[in-house]
Amino acid sequence: MIYYDDTEAWPDCPPEDLWVFDKLIVSKMLGYNCGPHGVDVPEPGNYIVRPSVNLMGMGRSAQFMYIEKSTDDILEDGTFWCEIFEGRHLSVDYIDGEQVLCVEGIKRSGDPLWRWREWKKVEDVVPLPEILAPLKSRHKTFNIEMIGGKIIEIHLRLNPDFRDRDVTSIIPRFEGDIMPHMEGYRYISDPADKRLGFFVK
Repeated sequence: MIYYDDTEAWPDCPPEDLWVFDKLIVSKMLGYNCGPHGVDVPEPGNYIVRPSVNLMGMGRSAQFMYIEKSTDDILEDGTFWCEIFEGRHLSVDYIDGEQVLCVEGIKRSGDPLWRWREWKKVEDVVPLPEILAPLKSRHKTFNIEMIGGKIIEIHLRLNPDFRDRDVTSIIPRFEGDIMPHMEGYRYISDPADKRLGFFVK
């Protein structure tokens, strides 16, 4: 089965594989410096705080936060903290374990975590990560998101914004954006949280 939505993939996922939906468990399995609400950070500093499980996407409730030590009174239930990674943000699709798509997310300095200026198709080759090898026989599709080569999310679906494999560039339109004329692009209305739709080429 090919999925494009986490809420579609969830009901069919065997219980033993549900850990892929939990970003905290994934981060811990990958050896990152992380912990749930209630666990102290090892040293004062800036961390990214996100919901452990977010099937709706769009970076909901994700934020950077300076944490001195205790997370008891400053994090919300169901969230976790993790070390921050820097570098290119890639989203990679696989079908039957073989890469079929890689796109890079582009931001501007100071943009909020949910704000993307463009997603563009790139030629990077990313072999299926070892952490997914045991799941390959039970799932047809995977998507991973990476920052600086570090996996930050795993999905049992493909990138829903690039269903049309001929598309090479997507520019999201958010609330408050002026509707410009985009030469060579066509507009698709696709409301989701703060996003209104896309210009695609």
